[in-house]
Amino acid sequence: MTTLSPATGTAPAPERAPARPVLSLRDVRIADRAAGREIVHGVSFDVTSGKTVGIVGESGSGKTLTCRAALGILPAHFEVTHGTIELDGTDIATLTPRGWTAVRGSVISAVFQDPASYLNPSIRVGEQIAEVLRVKRGLGRRAARAHALGLLSAVRLRDPELVRVQYPHELSGGMLQRVLIAAAVAADPRVLIADEATTALDVTVQAEILDLLDDLRERTGLGLVLVSHDLALVAQRCDEVLVMRQGEVVEQGPTAAVLHRPRHAYTRLLIDEHEQYGLERFRTPEENA
Repeated sequence: MTTLSPATGTAPAPERAPARPVLSLRDVRIADRAAGREIVHGVSFDVTSGKTVGIVGESGSGKTLTCRAALGILPAHFEVTHGTIELDGTDIATLTPRGWTAVRGSVISAVFQDPASYLNPSIRVGEQIAEVLRVKRGLGRRAARAHALGLLSAVRLRDPELVRVQYPHELSGGMLQRVLIAAAVAADPRVLIADEATTALDVTVQAEILDLLDDLRERTGLGLVLVSHDLALVAQRCDEVLVMRQGEVVEQGPTAAVLHRPRHAYTRLLIDEHEQYGLERFRTPEENA
């Protein structure tokens, strides 16, 4: 039965169904079989298209293990012992090695802290991106090279024609990170994990890389997971934040709520420690008063 609005005599607009997450974790627990203990204790969050989720915590808090579980690249003696991880509606527990090959790069991708470790030092960077395009998108050699050049331009490298024929050792850290981002988004993934991707860069280059990720998210609808130990960075960039400590999510919610009304002592400690570095710029005047 349709109910009319008493004010207008018209049927109320139907509520929009919530967007299906491109990445969904539910009560994920990760154990170290070699040590015989649980390392990550029940992490849950969703990433939808065009949104950014931040995971913040100190080294050893479990944030990187959580992301590696979502990518299917946990170290050999670690395993997901409980919970579910879904990529665009598919439970990753059902993926075969061939299935993982299909989804990595095209559904989920990642960039990490040390880009040089993920690039072949003996192959020109343009050829490495072109290879991703040939494998993942089935492009011919000439089309892949042209598209690789376009990607190098899209990640705001000043001279993409020159960079295309250079080797990794000829590029700065910031340039290498841009190349890695170009490779990571070459197959149009639905979600990108940036795990401490700007930690080793100076402040100016860090801001440029984060602006680039924001631009890609806005233009393409990319879902973004931003992993950092820096709460001020997360405060500026993310819609939702998880605060992790010793493998546990101690606080989670919309970024503004976590910053303005922290409930856990560890979150309050992070805020107090970061305010001197500019966190107060992202809080309302009322909260700073």
